[in-house]
Amino acid sequence: MIAPKRLALPMLLIATVGLSACGGYERDITLRKIRNTSNGPDEFTIVPGKPLEAPPSLTELPPPTPGAGNRTDQQPQADAVVALGGSAAAVQDRGISSADGALVAAASRGGVDPAIREKLAVEDEEFRRRKSRWLKFKIFRADEYYSAYEDQSVDPRAEQNRWRNAGAPTPTAPPPNK
Repeated sequence: MIAPKRLALPMLLIATVGLSACGGYERDITLRKIRNTSNGPDEFTIVPGKPLEAPPSLTELPPPTPGAGNRTDQQPQADAVVALGGSAAAVQDRGISSADGALVAAASRGGVDPAIREKLAVEDEEFRRRKSRWLKFKIFRADEYYSAYEDQSVDPRAEQNRWRNAGAPTPTAPPPNK
């Protein structure tokens, strides 16, 4: 008779925790546990604009382009290319260059799925939902991103060795970090 009384409290606690896990709430599936805990703005998301400039002629203003970039928007890649002596036009997206046409044709020879991005987004959300299922039970809320995707990552050294052993020409690689 004494044994059931000793087990009553632990069984009640286990049942309570088990039932609380069944609650219908929106689960955090981001796998990232990096949070801004302050009440102020996130200083890393604030990007100052370029200084305003008067156009060369007020009578020949360009037509407005809703949704397009602004002349005062920062363009870090283009600015970096210009700072290194290049042309800002080099980073503009002009589609597939003629030099890459053969590569794109070979890669798309089996067909191209136009909805691949949407499909991958749905599959990845389901993957993150499965991986985040047990995160609420962890005492220390660590960043789970890399451990969740560990099975899908590629070890570059192992791949290099695999291709070398198969006889394929492979480029050299830097020595491993020690």
